Amino acid sequence: MSIGSVYETAYKGDFNQVKVKIDENKRLIETPDSNNRLLIHWASLGGNENLVDYLIDTGSPVDPVDDTNYTPLVLAASAGRFEVVRLLVGKGANVNHKTDRHQTALHYASSKGHEEIVKFLIDADSNVNTPDVLGATPLHRAAAQGRTEIVEILLSSPQINVNVQDSTGCSPLHLACEEDRQPTAVLLKNAGAQTDLKNKDKKTPLDLCSLKLKHLLE
Repeated sequence: MSIGSVYETAYKGDFNQVKVKIDENKRLIETPDSNNRLLIHWASLGGNENLVDYLIDTGSPVDPVDDTNYTPLVLAASAGRFEVVRLLVGKGANVNHKTDRHQTALHYASSKGHEEIVKFLIDADSNVNTPDVLGATPLHRAAAQGRTEIVEILLSSPQINVNVQDSTGCSPLHLACEEDRQPTAVLLKNAGAQTDLKNKDKKTPLDLCSLKLKHLLE
């Protein structure tokens, strides 16, 4: 088996195969692939919490970064691997770590609709208002995708800023209106989202929504 395929084996979660290779060569634990990812990145993405636990116990760092500054936690949150997320946070992973684009695990979990992970990360003190390089928060991401259940969870955080504006001046309500995410838009409005807030094009959320949605919001 080549070194390259060890990463694939870790991604597939083949515990025994990975353990055999590490027993042969302990340095594999901290040997990066061509994208600067370690075995723990691939095991986390694949979702095998037993393998992730073993790698950490055998000396793997918990928060290594790849060539785009992704940690195992960010990858696990993006892939919806709840058990791995819980394990990594329990082992001290930084819930507020930012990728090259300043996105956190909460950005990815919110965008992709992983409710259980979103709840867990918020309970683990993940910052609900962190802006990415475009000024978008997890609430922007969830609102644009029309993920009403995620929006509801984020809104339950006492720290949430419902009227936060991204680099174009758009609030989460602007994005929900623009994408015609009707249940999400109504939920945001009921939570205090301003319908008269103007973006950099001087447009309010009401300027961007369909006639039907406009009636629902007025």
